[in-house]
Amino acid sequence: MYNNLIFENRDHILYITINRPKQLNALNKETISELNSCLQTEGNHRVIILTGSGEKAFVAGADIKEFADFSVEEGKKLALDGQIKLFNTIENLHIPVIAAVNGFALGGGLELALASHIRIASDNAMLGLPEVSLGVIPGYGGTQRLAHMVGRGKANEMIFTAKMISAKEALEWGLVNHVVSQDELLAKAESIAKQIIKNSGVAIEAAINAVNANYKDGVDGFNKEIEEFGKCFGTNDFKEGTDAFLNKRKPIFPGK
Repeated sequence: MYNNLIFENRDHILYITINRPKQLNALNKETISELNSCLQTEGNHRVIILTGSGEKAFVAGADIKEFADFSVEEGKKLALDGQIKLFNTIENLHIPVIAAVNGFALGGGLELALASHIRIASDNAMLGLPEVSLGVIPGYGGTQRLAHMVGRGKANEMIFTAKMISAKEALEWGLVNHVVSQDELLAKAESIAKQIIKNSGVAIEAAINAVNANYKDGVDGFNKEIEEFGKCFGTNDFKEGTDAFLNKRKPIFPGK
């Protein structure tokens, strides 16, 4: 079905593996299109775990061969299409995406992790935005999401120097949530996914909308939170959750 992806739906978790190990899982146009399609697959999954094949790289950037000769307008379209088709899609998806960062996450690879809702790194991971060493800047949201996440000063240093940081540094900066050994990476992602699945999917979607609102121009995050909070009261999940709490039983959320 896909040339560059491996996917599996198991126990309400959709596993997506970018499978271009010879190219260190670099993002080309086809892979971005396939990810867009796969991420929006209908099914009973409640969480997505996104990772790269092999032990060397999560995603080691974009496929430079594809755009080395682009014009100014072609460059703008490349960034716009990528942001709309993949990176914004991940950020605004109604279910959480966990990036299991195994190895290099450079350029578009780090931007892919930044767009995800939760990031877990293997202890051998190296993260960076090296675009300025090629005479260009990050184009898939990296200048915006990195600054929001670690602050303007650290983001500037990382982008201006084009240097990679270790998983340990990324954890200290707040760029990743957890660092584990490569052998434990998927197990850690699954552990978090299973904790998420126990909760109301409707409420989690509302939480994604509210959290994301804080980073959108012209949107009052507090008002969005109030709106989403109120909507929850009209859901069957809220009725089930409160009834289960009051009657001291585990909830079985209907998901609506």
